[in-house]
Amino acid sequence: MATETVILEGHIIDSLILAKVLDTILQRSGTFTINEMHVGATREDASSARIAVHADSSPRLAAILHAIQPHGAVVEHAVDCIVEPAPKDGVLPDSFYATSHLRTQIRLNRQWLDVEAIEMDLAVHVTLDPPAARAVPMAEVKAGDLIVTGRTGVRVFPLERPKERDAFAFMAADVSSERPHHAMIADVARRMWLIRDHRQKTRASGEAACGPGPGTKVLFVGGPAIIHAGGREALSWLIESGFIHVLFCGNALAAHDMEASLFGTSLGYGLRAGCAVPHGHEHHLRTINRVRNAGSLKHAVESGLIRDGVIASCVRRNVDMVLAGSIRDDGPLPDVITDTAEAQTAMRAALPGVGLALLVATTLHAIATGNCLPAKVPTVCVDINPAVPTKLSDRGSFQSIGLVMDAASFLRQLAQALGAP
Repeated sequence: MATETVILEGHIIDSLILAKVLDTILQRSGTFTINEMHVGATREDASSARIAVHADSSPRLAAILHAIQPHGAVVEHAVDCIVEPAPKDGVLPDSFYATSHLRTQIRLNRQWLDVEAIEMDLAVHVTLDPPAARAVPMAEVKAGDLIVTGRTGVRVFPLERPKERDAFAFMAADVSSERPHHAMIADVARRMWLIRDHRQKTRASGEAACGPGPGTKVLFVGGPAIIHAGGREALSWLIESGFIHVLFCGNALAAHDMEASLFGTSLGYGLRAGCAVPHGHEHHLRTINRVRNAGSLKHAVESGLIRDGVIASCVRRNVDMVLAGSIRDDGPLPDVITDTAEAQTAMRAALPGVGLALLVATTLHAIATGNCLPAKVPTVCVDINPAVPTKLSDRGSFQSIGLVMDAASFLRQLAQALGAP
């Protein structure tokens, strides 16, 4: 019989972490003995448990410890993490530790260090002087970089239920097209109010942009269906009113938004007439051509070429925009990043301080953004196709809630909840 003692700390009871750990041990043919248990007297107080895990062999015990680590179980007699140098540029040691998007620490020189810039499916790069740890993509690793290998000296902090009783209090809710959306949208609106207020206070006091609180930025990730379906005005109002601070999108959303400004159409379809217009299929190409002639989205707006819409509002409000291109793009627009690795880097650079992410009507951008977000960032995925929020959750973004509805209806209801006329 192989045995190892692990420690659980935090809100392990009301967040069901203790139950998940014990259930995982039993599911993997192990047994346990709770040697010590301390239960917090109030909801604010942390609890702790000291648990002996038993298995019939060392390999089975190792598999159990591996499975319960994401729930915050830490081996009692912790040792420093193991590091190995990267053998080549862009190549990791074979046994590298693959991160989750949960808060993670590594033990170095008998001290626990937070892993900065945590997101899923990366490696952990360690520097010794000064001691520090950071999650890094495989492609950015240089030969000789010290990379954490194995799981020794690594601990993960699971998500705990937030104190607020809102839509985000129970993450990973089932996706349903029949669930009423009003209450969830109201909760999203309240969080956006909190972030805007915290952002204003942060700026006034001169604190760091990613300081304590609900976050200082709302990230909006959108697809062109927002423009096609009639959500353009509502999204522009949200931006102009200071509720959105970062925009991720592709070539299409920006192109059709500006097409609507120049021609009143989206993909050649008259937004007010409600029908296709003659030669309308050319409008997005002519729009892209004019903006390319202007030199940039900013110049197109400041010159008066583009007078209204999402992009115009972003430029006026200094919203941080990252436009990531794809192989199917027309043009593309001058600000579109056509190199995928560069686009990922730009997206990651815009994420510090994000306290809420809204992923609306875009499958690929929603999943790509979800993969880059830490688990602590509440995320809302809105799509008319229930497969999109389901796929996002299945790929690891379990902190997201899904709303099955069309983009325009969501944006209008959200704007109304935030005081739009």
